Amino acid sequence: MSQALNLQDRIEPVSFRLFDQDFAAFTQKLGDSYARWGFAVIGDHGMPQDRIDAAIEQMKLFFALPEETKLKYKLPVAGQRGYTPFGVETAKGAAHYDLKEFWHVGRDLPPGHRFRDHMLDNIWPDAELPEFRAKVGWLYAALDAMGLKVLEAIATYLRLPRHFFDDKVEVGNSILRLLHYPPVPKDGPHIRAGAHEDINVITLLLGAEEAGLEVKDHDGRWIAINPPAGSLVCNIGDMLQRLVNHRLPSTTHRVVNPAPERRGFPRYSTPFFLHFNSDYLIETLPSCVDAEHPNRYPEPITADDYLKERLKEIKLA
Repeated sequence: MSQALNLQDRIEPVSFRLFDQDFAAFTQKLGDSYARWGFAVIGDHGMPQDRIDAAIEQMKLFFALPEETKLKYKLPVAGQRGYTPFGVETAKGAAHYDLKEFWHVGRDLPPGHRFRDHMLDNIWPDAELPEFRAKVGWLYAALDAMGLKVLEAIATYLRLPRHFFDDKVEVGNSILRLLHYPPVPKDGPHIRAGAHEDINVITLLLGAEEAGLEVKDHDGRWIAINPPAGSLVCNIGDMLQRLVNHRLPSTTHRVVNPAPERRGFPRYSTPFFLHFNSDYLIETLPSCVDAEHPNRYPEPITADDYLKERLKEIKLA
């Protein structure tokens, strides 16, 4: 079991009410948390809890279906839509796969859109769960909208135009992941999620009623994130870290196995991985380069090429 310190002893949630009441204060508090930790906790997010609960209930119903039923929704191309079973995703460099299964919802594109060659249509378990599409689809849209607002604050913190990111993520290959970590019956080499950094721009995380999420501090210590009920955990991903030349860090994190008294309980969470538009060229911002901070990434790369490289590393492509 992890002996991590508790991150909530060190930082306070940032109330989303400040977004409208005092945007400058919201920006400073959020940006300072990202600059220090790569993570922030947002309280009072304003998304209706009853609708969040309804989406999470649909997720739990899906994962309770028989294995053969769930496997009907596994696509030949791993990872980006529908169901991914146990034993697939493996953290980069890890010898053992993660103890999780998940469902992916992506962005719906209109007919003829230029990204339809690599952004698949969603699939839905309509036969088994007729309310799943509407309730989970609402959660995707709500987190997508919240992500844009968080990016307004990040842009302002970086002294960019407030809406700098809007047209760079509007049709991004963003993914809502519905995650189920089953009970852990005994000690073993596998953990719920091996140490990793997120690939994308920012990640927004709801749920996670059970403890386990930890971040790695600068000195190598693991620090637990146990956010208050009704809050949103949001972290920086590698794409944004690359764009801003590490001005904001993408921090290594993991989900450890539960304490013995909680081993019989599953863990559910709903991370939303917000992505750049596929053809956006991730090229270090000139404002983030100076004599003390030389450009770490002189070779630019498109968001889609970067995503493909990274998905192969974790066995999802």
